[in-house]
Amino acid sequence: MPLPPPVPPPAPLTLDGFRADLAECLFLEPGEVDLEESPLDAGLDSLRIVTLLERWQAAGAEVTFVDLAERTSFAQWWRLLSERTGGAGHADA
Repeated sequence: MPLPPPVPPPAPLTLDGFRADLAECLFLEPGEVDLEESPLDAGLDSLRIVTLLERWQAAGAEVTFVDLAERTSFAQWWRLLSERTGGAGHADA
């Protein structure tokens, strides 16, 4: 019996992808995400934050829930994620 095809690695994390991930959890369009907004004020609860965190960890970001909780804006989250991913294709917020 042949082996199933390998699972492709997750796409690298980009600012556009980050915005799209947030928008999905906030029921917004990516362009409507205000990076200066507080994640809690925007309506993210801990379950949605963990869901996002797992997605970003799968893309190679070495961050924890506490790392995100210590930051007060999506822009700060993006800076942290882009510092801790170490790949190319990252843009500053």
